[in-house]
Amino acid sequence: MKIGFFTDTYLPQVSGVATSIKTLKDQLEKQGHEVLIFTTTDPKAPKDEVNIIRMPSVPFISFKERRVVIRGMWDAYLMAKMHELDLIHTHTEFGAGLLGKLVAKKMKIPVIHTYHTMYEDYLHYVAKGKIVRPSHVKYLSRQFVNHSTGIVCPSQRVVDTLRRYGATVPMRIIPTGIHLERFDRTDITEKMVASVRESWNVGPENVLLLSLSRLSYEKNIQAIIRGLPQIIEQQPQVRLMIVGNGPYKEELQQLVEKMNLTSFVIFVGEVPNEDVAIYYRAAKYLVSASTSETQGLTYTEAMAAKTQMVVLGNDYLDNLLSHPSLGCTFKKEEDFPKTVLAYMQVDQPFDPIVHQVKMHEISAEYFGEEMIRFYLEMQQHFQQLTQEKMEHSKSESLKSKLKSFKILVK
Repeated sequence: MKIGFFTDTYLPQVSGVATSIKTLKDQLEKQGHEVLIFTTTDPKAPKDEVNIIRMPSVPFISFKERRVVIRGMWDAYLMAKMHELDLIHTHTEFGAGLLGKLVAKKMKIPVIHTYHTMYEDYLHYVAKGKIVRPSHVKYLSRQFVNHSTGIVCPSQRVVDTLRRYGATVPMRIIPTGIHLERFDRTDITEKMVASVRESWNVGPENVLLLSLSRLSYEKNIQAIIRGLPQIIEQQPQVRLMIVGNGPYKEELQQLVEKMNLTSFVIFVGEVPNEDVAIYYRAAKYLVSASTSETQGLTYTEAMAAKTQMVVLGNDYLDNLLSHPSLGCTFKKEEDFPKTVLAYMQVDQPFDPIVHQVKMHEISAEYFGEEMIRFYLEMQQHFQQLTQEKMEHSKSESLKSKLKSFKILVK
């Protein structure tokens, strides 16, 4: 099968969407399929890329880390036609995604779309939410997904949201898988873990809470910081390590200083990809109060690294953390401190059998298999829809001819 991915976000940009696309590309190619990626230019992109078509782009308004296509669309269409794509998979509702829709329509092939982002959580980036409103998101999302053959949803939350918007096309929940070997690493020694902790003045007696994500407002790290004093009051050995970078970093640092928590909170910044697994292993618990995740690769990465979690729950996470040995969820951000303290008190042991079952569910291989299954089903669905349209067109044509004949007879 020849598949075209159309996305405004791809490596070397750092994001969950870019990682998800790369993981899927690898798995499809491993199964013998050919994948072409149509995406934006990036000054940091390597010059020797294969099967990646980059179209001229500019940084997105109010969100300079992301880019949108401005031209080169006709060349992209000719490239798609030359490669005789069988199916198009869009990963954005904007520039490249709209192009993917047009190419699919022109080539008369199915178009699958993954709804990666809950845009209502990001409206503050566009004129502080004063121009684009939830009603606009609802309308535009409904229009986009209903002109797709099928929709991939990372979680039940996305399905429920799109149904509320009025989406009627087939949907399938397929969370992004991860490369387990990158996080469940046998080469990570106790000495390496101890070295990371020592480099940030975290001793053996300290219980380390880890926050690992982009430092943006919607990740709600501020709720974790605000809940920290209640935890420290009972467990003064607790430390919070914040790994990542982003536009909200300065505000978070100011909040830590204002609350006199500088001795308890560590800002690490970004770390190399190959070191992320060591940070997971260095922590006792991954913590999060994020409200913007459709799934969140951080959670599955932590699980693969055998790090327990205390996180704000949703349909996806409540299902992911199906056994207490994996972690627990809390319902409201103000419940964070008491949930951490309760989970610390229980000190739930790691269960290797439960963990092994979960490893298959979150693996990149399973992700690829499920996606291929959905592609094949949607190809059949597209053929059926095409046949129905042809029959309807013939029926309407026949009715028109009969009507004209009756007029002539009269």
